[in-house]
Amino acid sequence: MSTLAAAAVEAPKIEYGELSPMLLVFGAAIVGVLVEALAPRYLRKSIQMPITILSMVGAFVLTVWQGTKGVRHAAAMGAVAVDGPSLFIWGAILLLAIVSVLLINDDDQFVAQAAAVPGSAEEDQAIAEGGAHTEIYPLVLFAVGGMMLFPASNDLLIMFVALEVMSLPLYLLCGLARRRRLLSQEAAMKYFLLGAFSSAFFLYGTALLYGFAGSVDLAAIDKALSTVGGKDTLLFLGVATIGVGLLFKIGAAPFQAWKPDVYQGAPTPITALMASGTLIAAFGALLRVFWVALGNLDTEWTPVLWGVAILTMIVGAVLAITQTDIKRMLAYSSIAHTGFLLVAVVSTGKEAQNAASLSGILFYLVTYGFATVGAFAVVTMIREAGGEAGHLSRWAGLGKRSPVLAGIFALFLLAFAGIPLTSGFFGKYAVFAPAVASGNVALVIVGVVTSAMAAFFYVRVIVLMFFNEPAAEGPTIALPSMGTAAVVTLAAAATVVLGVFPQPVLDLAHSAAQSLFVR
Repeated sequence: MSTLAAAAVEAPKIEYGELSPMLLVFGAAIVGVLVEALAPRYLRKSIQMPITILSMVGAFVLTVWQGTKGVRHAAAMGAVAVDGPSLFIWGAILLLAIVSVLLINDDDQFVAQAAAVPGSAEEDQAIAEGGAHTEIYPLVLFAVGGMMLFPASNDLLIMFVALEVMSLPLYLLCGLARRRRLLSQEAAMKYFLLGAFSSAFFLYGTALLYGFAGSVDLAAIDKALSTVGGKDTLLFLGVATIGVGLLFKIGAAPFQAWKPDVYQGAPTPITALMASGTLIAAFGALLRVFWVALGNLDTEWTPVLWGVAILTMIVGAVLAITQTDIKRMLAYSSIAHTGFLLVAVVSTGKEAQNAASLSGILFYLVTYGFATVGAFAVVTMIREAGGEAGHLSRWAGLGKRSPVLAGIFALFLLAFAGIPLTSGFFGKYAVFAPAVASGNVALVIVGVVTSAMAAFFYVRVIVLMFFNEPAAEGPTIALPSMGTAAVVTLAAAATVVLGVFPQPVLDLAHSAAQSLFVR
């Protein structure tokens, strides 16, 4: 009896060293919460900012160190996959989070007192007193920790917990814009309600897959598919509902409605973090579920994702043309890029083919992430009385008023369009080439056509900036802080370097793709 009791309470085996990058971020988030509770208000930011940056830099160093060890197995009793794709995604998320935090550090982006009614005397008093919500730093750390755990989860319940840890802080952060408060609060509420709806789908799908396989472990689901077979009602319902939850997070059509509203209403630094880090994390989780757990069912889910990819590319490209707000245009651009990435997701086949598709996706996510953060950093600098100059008409003649800033923004737009000598060209090639090799030529044709359509609205903005006369009372160009200047410089450098000399990152992505942990 004592032996059975001892076996029942045996401590789980946790590989703390291999999980150290993620644990460091979560630990720093908890320290940040304690700082908010114990430190005087005037000292909080001077403590929070170093904690946030140093923890993420330290986590990135630990991730690189883990990569040099060649780790490839499931840690924490099989719940977390520490393999090449996970480590590559962790490194990408941390780099993009670091540069996003440099934007977040700008006090001018966040409300002085979130509890105050917009336009009230309490809000005016908080602004006059220099109020600031330093809680944004631990919230960002929790979100980044969730982004790291989400794509590395080897268990659907852990993945659900990671999804909530990632999403809940973002719901709050989206409602903290300093200006256009009502629009920001509306965006946060929409994101919360639709996010909760998609999370319910994900959790319900998890329950259905458990009913089919008797486990929520991805490897166990894959084993059940190979032994029991794929003709089960619970299986198909589970795949459909869990797919809805994941497709919502990447913003694929027809689950993309939240993106334009949230991107427009959220503080722009938070939009930059979401558009880069959240997209990388969500695609990593999507690949983990569909390739690891449901790989033996690819003949059933591939046609569905085919249709989703086509619809997403068309919706993103067509609706972007109709937009008059710069952030909404970038949101629909993000939807189109999600469709381009899905082209590679459905290009499965032999092991070598899967590795080529995965490496292309990883490279694309990095190139798109840096260009996106840089583009939103530029948006924060174009100001008018009501805040950022969002309407496209206000960008007219920017190239004559600030040619350097307009030129950098044009560089990011050309990268989104996939023009040669920018990172976007090799990114599109990296996801389209495996699709051609796997026989998905029709899908690639749709991708090329929608890319050409997308190029129209990118070029439209460039023409507006350089070939139109500036308005008499146009927007002002805000003097960038050191952090904002560093973000724009780093993003522009990454866009150029990855467009001229992409091979080192392509090789790194290819090496990471070879070590996808399956069993």
